[in-house]
Amino acid sequence: MTDTATKIAAGLEQAFVEFGFAEPPVEALREAAGVSMRTLYKYTPSRSEMVLSALEHRHRRYLHHVFDGLPGSKAEALDEIIARIAQWMAQEAPRGCLFHAAVAAAPQDARLRELLKRHKGEVAARAAKAAGAEDREMDLSLIFEGLTQSWPLHGSAAAGCARRLAGGLCPG
Repeated sequence: MTDTATKIAAGLEQAFVEFGFAEPPVEALREAAGVSMRTLYKYTPSRSEMVLSALEHRHRRYLHHVFDGLPGSKAEALDEIIARIAQWMAQEAPRGCLFHAAVAAAPQDARLRELLKRHKGEVAARAAKAAGAEDREMDLSLIFEGLTQSWPLHGSAAAGCARRLAGGLCPG
């Protein structure tokens, strides 16, 4: 991504986090992106493209936050992944998963559904590999989904439950 594309995506991401997907008019999105309307439409020619750009940016940030610099021990890595997901939820997504919110706002959008699937799949696959539990990818996916979906109701208690559920998944 170019610096301008990254700036736009970051601004759009924050606008969608703050206002949701239905509420902000394009002028508010342009303002959040910090560019002219012409530049906004050059990089994201439709509202749908704006949403996709914001979510792709969020996907990269999330993967960086959760997986960069994990401890070498597989059990420690899984515990750290859960801690980082909880930290993300507290700081970046206290109202829930932005990917699920985007799909809920446009359930017929196949590109959004595919992005959601890719995002969740990549998170589960990377976590399974880091934990040495490649055969438990679906289990980890369900634990992470439980954590992110229950965060708005239960906060950090959801992370404790996720740790307990994940505790037996790693090999020795």
